[in-house]
Amino acid sequence: MNGVELLIAISLGVGLAAASGFRIFIPPFVYGAAARLDYLPSAIPTSGLQDWMASDIGLVVLGLATIIEIIAYYVPWMDNLLDTIASPAAMLSGVLLMSSSLGDSDPLLRWGLSIIAGGSVSGVVQGSTVALRAVSTATTGGLGNPVVSTAEAGACIICTILAVLLPIIALILVILGIGYTGRWLLKRRQVKKNHPSQVEIP
Repeated sequence: MNGVELLIAISLGVGLAAASGFRIFIPPFVYGAAARLDYLPSAIPTSGLQDWMASDIGLVVLGLATIIEIIAYYVPWMDNLLDTIASPAAMLSGVLLMSSSLGDSDPLLRWGLSIIAGGSVSGVVQGSTVALRAVSTATTGGLGNPVVSTAEAGACIICTILAVLLPIIALILVILGIGYTGRWLLKRRQVKKNHPSQVEIP
């Protein structure tokens, strides 16, 4: 890959990794469907994982998993339980999707970027969703969690579609979003440290 192709591949991977922080199965399902319909940027190389996601069995498995995941987040209290499981799974998904977007490029570059960028981005986004759900649970007794779940699913779909169709724009938005999220998490931690009983929603 030349410089421009590498930038597009990295941008796609980062965008998909960020989307994985919201939901685990929506990004690979949409990514596989886009590959199947030939909507991926021409600069994106193929890979074994991408081929599986675009296959009949891959789309069926990911589609069913997506439906189950979306429904489960609307079940009271199960959403918080899923967050416990989803945190490491989201990071793994971010790593794998980033790796898939880089195809068969140099293994050191591919896995280095996948672990550092893909895993970190998905982890930060997932961490923010866990924190936001904790605030919602504490302030509304869980009644506001369906609204949070809907917003997360919508953000995941938008982020995934942007990553596939406009990867450079997705990269810019992810960088801006990560910056804001980092500030919000630090601010919330500081408030919690100074006032343990106080919950703040920015």
